[in-house]
Amino acid sequence: MNELTAVAMSGGLDSSVVAWLLARDEPVVGLSMLLWDRSSESAHGRCCGALDLTDAKRVAQQCGIPHYTLKMDREFREAVVDPFVDDYLAGRTPIPCTACNTWIKFDLFLERARALGAGRMATGHYARIVEGGEGLELHTAIDTDKDQSYYLFELTQEQLGASRFPLGEMTKPEVRELARQAGLVVSEKGESMEICFVAGGVREFVEEQVAERPERFAGAAVGAASTVVDSSGTVLGEAEPYYRYTVGQRRGLGVSAAERLYVLGVEPARNRVTVGTGDELLSPGLTGERTHWIGAAPAVEIEATVRIRSRHPGVRAAIRPAGDGTVEVEFGSPQFGVAPGQAAVFYDGTRVLGGCWIAAAG
Repeated sequence: MNELTAVAMSGGLDSSVVAWLLARDEPVVGLSMLLWDRSSESAHGRCCGALDLTDAKRVAQQCGIPHYTLKMDREFREAVVDPFVDDYLAGRTPIPCTACNTWIKFDLFLERARALGAGRMATGHYARIVEGGEGLELHTAIDTDKDQSYYLFELTQEQLGASRFPLGEMTKPEVRELARQAGLVVSEKGESMEICFVAGGVREFVEEQVAERPERFAGAAVGAASTVVDSSGTVLGEAEPYYRYTVGQRRGLGVSAAERLYVLGVEPARNRVTVGTGDELLSPGLTGERTHWIGAAPAVEIEATVRIRSRHPGVRAAIRPAGDGTVEVEFGSPQFGVAPGQAAVFYDGTRVLGGCWIAAAG
């Protein structure tokens, strides 16, 4: 007898096709996550938007499977939203999608699914799980334009063993064509938004959260204009509050110059933003923390391809583990815009070896 599979249904195209594919051959239950209250918004593309949850339920009906909504808003706030605000207030550039995968989708969701009798879970992620010589391996998707392996580098062997990514061997056009052939109500639905819980700008969201919960973000200074300086400390002018800016940003700096300027660094304690030229933004390497290896952790220096952003093409680099969860990464050639708070993910060809969180450039 086939074990029950829980499909994480967001109401989007990808997870809907996963539910339809699996429901044809095995027992499936559709589970949607109520993560953030968007009930007042009449727009698609938001986690827990009213229309998206309705779409998930409608697709489940088309697939002939039961569907339930899991209320997980408190955990989502604690594991994803609050750290997101903390990171911006600390001058870092967070990746909420990775935090959501690590702590919500492949942790709490899996726990809830098992409580409902499911032995494993399936999602619409574009990535592949491959049986390797030393255990399960995470690989990039066939559709490199849609690949999401960068956001999954913190998955464990146990989580990979309980997960399925049916779309990893497919392209996005193929997925949409399957939805059309099946007559799914979401067959023409567009892409969801990247930061699903931020309806407007990041600055406005950060300030709203601080204002709503001053006890949680005690001491946070918000609203004051920041000082913009060059790399020598010369004041160039004033701009929006420091948490509006991230390393590598070019637009909206609030100062004019003869050459193109970028954000080089953000100093929360001084409410200061340092800007400079593109050459000044190049870094020979980085220091990483909270390193995670999907397989066995290397004891010595290794060479791998490192991606420092989700759409970064990757660069060959030497990775030196320090044994305390930190690593030093030396790039084969200097890289543009190494941003603290982002992830550096290590690849051997298509295989994801692991990754770290960027603590500092250099």
